[in-house]
Amino acid sequence: MPTDTPEATRTAAHNILEVVRTLRPELRKSDRKVADAVLANPAGVLNATVAEMAQLADVSQPTVIRFCVAVGCTGYQEFKLRLAHSVALGLPATHSVLLGTDTPGTVVDKIFDYTISSLDWARHHLDKAAIERAIEVLEAARSIAFFGFGASGIVARDAQQKFPLFGVPCSAELDSHQQIMAASMMQPGDVAVVISNTGKTRSIIEVARTARENGAKVIALTGTDSPLVTYCDVALVAETLDNTNIYTPTISRIAALVVIDILSTAVALRRNDAHFQRFQTMKRRLNELRFTERI
Repeated sequence: MPTDTPEATRTAAHNILEVVRTLRPELRKSDRKVADAVLANPAGVLNATVAEMAQLADVSQPTVIRFCVAVGCTGYQEFKLRLAHSVALGLPATHSVLLGTDTPGTVVDKIFDYTISSLDWARHHLDKAAIERAIEVLEAARSIAFFGFGASGIVARDAQQKFPLFGVPCSAELDSHQQIMAASMMQPGDVAVVISNTGKTRSIIEVARTARENGAKVIALTGTDSPLVTYCDVALVAETLDNTNIYTPTISRIAALVVIDILSTAVALRRNDAHFQRFQTMKRRLNELRFTERI
């Protein structure tokens, strides 16, 4: 019997506040009143009984229970437990929409809440088996090239500057012509890491296709199961709650940067003692470039 039913998906979803937000349009009119009450004040709902919740939403107690089942819970108690966990992680995207009337303090809270929630969402949706395969590919690489445009180009640059952790020659190509040239020259043993949150950028897809045709291994770092994945050996999907409508377009980049940190650190940990000693020497020389006393 298949397990990927809508009910199973809803039950497995980590952040119940995001489940409520997503499913709200599908709910019955009376159930939507409960959803609105929850989204308006999630922390306040934590201490409410079924009767108090019903009064707060102006519905009957059976409606409250029906709402809990509709969003994937077995009952009100499980809903409150999952709600408590979600509140502890930070408020969802619906609570992070910035308004012109927000004070600087409110902007601080909203952006931090949004970022924490989204990163936690990405962590719990990241395929750790795919991470393991990517680490193995990078560990065996003789050279690594990172490719990306715009915000993804920033991630590529960050990855390239971490090359001492990978221990092999690394490059970051941001120009479309240079990307195709570099991909065309790749050979077996080389690794291309193509970065695109949408996974739909034609030139990046062409880079992945070209590198793979030349025998290189291709790792995709993307935000969704996108067309780019078709042309890659390993797909790392860093799914976020990205809200690009206004002021908050950087969450996907932050998630991608975290994935790069995971990969570079994990590869470095698998290197031998000689690599570790070289790394320590590099860190010591960097420290020598810094002032140790006030001048």
